[in-house]
Amino acid sequence: MSAREEILARIRTAVAGAQDVEIPRGYRTERQVDDLVGLFAERVDDYRAIVHVVPSAGVPAKIDECVRGRRMVIPEGFGRDGGWDDLRTADGVLTNCAVAIAETGTIVLDHGPGQGTRAQTLVPDYHLCVVRADQIVPGVPEAVARLDPSRPLTWISGPSATSDIELNRVEGVHGPRTLEVVIST
Repeated sequence: MSAREEILARIRTAVAGAQDVEIPRGYRTERQVDDLVGLFAERVDDYRAIVHVVPSAGVPAKIDECVRGRRMVIPEGFGRDGGWDDLRTADGVLTNCAVAIAETGTIVLDHGPGQGTRAQTLVPDYHLCVVRADQIVPGVPEAVARLDPSRPLTWISGPSATSDIELNRVEGVHGPRTLEVVIST
């Protein structure tokens, strides 16, 4: 018997015969936001990310401007050729996302087509993410409803950052130091 099985067996024994208790769940499941793109852009900017709101026709030119001179990993399914393969020498990664959350300024990757692997999105120092306006939802409950819990999920709220014991902010420790977001309207 594994440690996990042993612990679960002990729990089952301890609760055997106990009465079922209904737990009230009054969580908010929807939020009304008049300007999803505006709120999302504001919150992403609050995290010290670089944000561009661009009409969909202008997205390719904005991407070219952002990645000029960089060796970019471009994941399969992004719909753009010319990606860099070597993570050790890549300057950045270009992805899209599964969903984006206006209330928190969070981007969620489920590593589907165009979103790359976890390594591709965490190793390079720069991440350029393209978010379509129809991928932005008001809050976390709406985002969770769109996601498949069996997929690997990476939740990104700004560039990677942490603080040392003296509360000095250090960026780029656990992922890209720079996050740039192009919101396609």
